[in-house]
Amino acid sequence: MMTRAWLAFLLAAGSWSTGAIADAPTAPGPAAPAAGNPALWPATRSPAALTDPATDSRIAALMQRMTLRQKIGQLIQADLTAVKPADLKRYPLGSVLAGGNGGPYGNERADAAAWVRLVGEFRAVSRQSGAGIPILFGVDAVHGHSNLPGATIFPHNIGLGAANDPELLQRIGAVTAAELSGSGIDWTFAPTLAVPQDLRWGRSYEGYSADTRVTAAYARALTLGLQGPLTAGTPLAANKVAATAKHFVADGGTDAGKDQGDARIGEAELVAVHAAGYAPAVEAGVLSVMASFSSWNGVKAHGNRYLLTDVLKGRMGFEGLVVGDWNGHGQLPGCTVTDCALTFNAGLDLAMAPDSWKGMFNSTLRHVQRGTIPLARIDDAVRRVLRVKAQLGLLEPAPMERGDPSRIATPENLAVAREAVAKSLVLLKNNGAVLPIRPGARVLIAGPGADDMAMQSGGWTVTWQGTDTTAADFPKGQTIGRAIADAVRDAGGEAVIAAAGTTPTKPDVAIVVFGEQPYAEFQGDVPDLAFRALAGETELIARLKAQGIKVVSVFLSGRPLFVPQLINASDAFVAAWLPGSQGQGVADVLVARRDGAPARDFTGRLPFAWPADARSPITASLWPVGHGLDYRTAVSVGPLSEDPKADLAALASEDRYMLRGRVVAPWRLGVDSAVTARAVDLSAQEDARQFRWDAAGAIAIDGPPVNLVQLGSSGFALQLDWRIDALPAGPVVVAMAGASLDITSALRAQPVGKIAKLEIPLACFAAAGGDLAHVGTALRLQAPRGFAVTLRTARLGQSLPLPACPPKAS
Repeated sequence: MMTRAWLAFLLAAGSWSTGAIADAPTAPGPAAPAAGNPALWPATRSPAALTDPATDSRIAALMQRMTLRQKIGQLIQADLTAVKPADLKRYPLGSVLAGGNGGPYGNERADAAAWVRLVGEFRAVSRQSGAGIPILFGVDAVHGHSNLPGATIFPHNIGLGAANDPELLQRIGAVTAAELSGSGIDWTFAPTLAVPQDLRWGRSYEGYSADTRVTAAYARALTLGLQGPLTAGTPLAANKVAATAKHFVADGGTDAGKDQGDARIGEAELVAVHAAGYAPAVEAGVLSVMASFSSWNGVKAHGNRYLLTDVLKGRMGFEGLVVGDWNGHGQLPGCTVTDCALTFNAGLDLAMAPDSWKGMFNSTLRHVQRGTIPLARIDDAVRRVLRVKAQLGLLEPAPMERGDPSRIATPENLAVAREAVAKSLVLLKNNGAVLPIRPGARVLIAGPGADDMAMQSGGWTVTWQGTDTTAADFPKGQTIGRAIADAVRDAGGEAVIAAAGTTPTKPDVAIVVFGEQPYAEFQGDVPDLAFRALAGETELIARLKAQGIKVVSVFLSGRPLFVPQLINASDAFVAAWLPGSQGQGVADVLVARRDGAPARDFTGRLPFAWPADARSPITASLWPVGHGLDYRTAVSVGPLSEDPKADLAALASEDRYMLRGRVVAPWRLGVDSAVTARAVDLSAQEDARQFRWDAAGAIAIDGPPVNLVQLGSSGFALQLDWRIDALPAGPVVVAMAGASLDITSALRAQPVGKIAKLEIPLACFAAAGGDLAHVGTALRLQAPRGFAVTLRTARLGQSLPLPACPPKAS
């Protein structure tokens, strides 16, 4: 339950509703207190146990023995892909993280024992350097220990918000902590306390709810589940980890839902909506807070002294450490990823410098020596880092060891995840009581998500974007289709899984599982809330209905989306969000047992309003926050309007095909079987796709035809931002609008292994016979065996003067 102080504050602030609170925007300066009003923020305080005098005295004595280099080291965090244990002998870093694509020894799918060994290697060296202070090791455990194959994967936060069950959240936190600590890890960058206002944001599923009461209650519950209560002089238990409240603040309030964008709102709204979860987390003893990539009225949080120091550490009494996000300091004015005094002076205590740590260490040392960063600020930051380490038992004469793989994916843990899945489901339509599936029924399970662990788990699952997750990654889990099939058979029925919907015998009912493909962060930003059925879902459901088959749609998504055509075509429609590894939780609600009753009824309710059209922010809702049907209520849902109230065709990208490694809707990427593709880091996390030709073949970006005649006559060119990794012996051909050009010579003029740009005027394709009035293939790249390229961006742009045309391919 929430504390009385925070409950009273919420009431006073009026945050029981999710509407914006009118207030004049304020624009705090980047490095000094500005025109903000700290009195608008709740006056809270970290538990006294965090500043226990005896512990602080031990920390002070330790700091007196530390050199300046050792102090600076405590404030720099490196990513395991860019640092080795031996580096800590020269650079006494205080922290290491594993980013979304990191794994022990270069293996993203390493087991728990490998994690334990890796952490132990870093920790062993850190004890011999850096004043003998062990490192912190942090990961993003976004929905369970999601970096670890075989772990217990819970529904993403939006689904947990639908469950609206703080006691369940505390148990989820405890399970996550047990599995993290079981693999040797002692710090997670969770919970996310964003309150998304524009669901076009690709991180919307990381928010629990539009209802700030849910976020506030969950902040406390998950913090206590992960850490347990703080006790003076007593470290956290070995099966607990440090939690991180993030991203401070208003990451979910940016203009147009742009990731890392600007929240242009007044301070009262900032406090009442976007800070709703932070006071409960601070009061529960959260040990760290992560600064947001985003800005508030033009000022980046990583450099906002008013928010980090005056508000968070001052008014709100937070005594733990403030950590940055992935090179977030590099976005500040006058800063680079390797040099930023501003962020420390603003109040950041630990800079996340994953691949820039060495430069950041050296520049920070110079800034302190020159007085650019006061030594008192460094000492305050070091003290906060060491407080967290003390809570984790890392400052004891025999530092606490974490690492017990037997705690991972236990039957008890999996049961909690299965319960969470069942409680997250929201029933939006059940005309004719087609659900629950009756005992003895013949059931077809179809659709692209019927047997797809990646679709049901979403981003932040094994890898950052989660696109290559498979059922083999979670042997103790089940896909939704397999779980439903087992439940149907257990009830005396017959079940067939066929993604395309073909079956030799006519079923009584078809369960069609479909929805969004996996994504994380900016990769998931969308131009509107229209669901684009690009995998044949519309045709599949229409074909089944034409055969007189009842259809149950199970919709997988990280946000509510405008999908009236498919709701209208379905007899029943279930919002299943991104349920994670335990598909049995879906079967528990959808399929009746032999006695005719399902194991569970629908109890999930919408955490965000469901849009009545494709516009965002949502101006008209089809169903409000808190809506949801169950088996006790018989409500018939009539035909819904299919008018998106927006010109979706105009939102289709004519000139952008791939941005930062992500294919832009409505374009689609096709890859021949001769070509292997994977997401890679070029200059940021998974900002490019690498393609390797194992034999002659092609990749292509296709979509609905667009007219590029005007752009062609205006000096526009196809621009490929890429890195050539290997050149083949034969020709490489690029095609567009039905015309093919030989770019072999152009490629040989570019440096191998370095980022470069290739520009081909649209006029070149027209001159080669291409039809710019009907461009359905925006890019086709054909090559023989041995070609390898890492493509970050494919788009159109003006190129003046125009480069010469490559020759027409023979």
